[in-house]
Amino acid sequence: MERVPILEIEGILLVSIQIDLHDQSVLALQEDLAERISASGAHGVVIDISAVEIVDSFIGRMFATIASLSRLFDADTVVVGMRPAVAITLVELGLTLGGVRTALNLERGMRILRELGTRRRGQL
Repeated sequence: MERVPILEIEGILLVSIQIDLHDQSVLALQEDLAERISASGAHGVVIDISAVEIVDSFIGRMFATIASLSRLFDADTVVVGMRPAVAITLVELGLTLGGVRTALNLERGMRILRELGTRRRGQL
C-alpha cells in the first residue's frame, strides 16, 4: 500500500494527495497524520486534493475526521485545491465537512493557517 507523504513547513503539515485513495490508504493517512501532529506540535494541516478527481462518502467523511483529529491536537485543518466535480459530489452526498476550512489553492490555505497560528499565539 502506498502511503501519502506528510511534509512540515513552518509548523504546518502539508499533505498532498497524489494517489487514488482507498479505504486502507485513508485509514493509514489518518493514523500517520495524528502521529505527526502529536510529535511535531504542528498548529495546522493543509490537505491538497487538487489531484483528486472523484470522492465517495467514505473519502468525504475522512476530511471531516482528519479535521476532528487535528482539533484534538490543537491544530486547524484547511483543504485546498478542490475541483468543482468533487465539491458537487460532496454536496450531493450531503457531506458538510463541519470544521474543515477550505481555500482555492495552497498559498491561500497556508495564509489562513499562519493567521490562525498568529492569533492563537497572541491569545497565550
